[in-house]
Amino acid sequence: MSSPGSSVTRWEYLTAPVLIHNTQAILNNFGRDGWELVSVTTGASPEQLVAWFKRPVQS
Repeated sequence: MSSPGSSVTRWEYLTAPVLIHNTQAILNNFGRDGWELVSVTTGASPEQLVAWFKRPVQS
């Protein structure tokens, strides 16, 4: 719970496919844009990965 006078962080979210053979480069690119990796899940098949990111909303 936030105290009076404090601000609440608002978040925006992004999901993106991740190629297994190029994972580090893809994640580094999102990180440079301010996105924080939250989770990685499988997509339609086990070979397809989906990355979930968040970052604070810019005011």
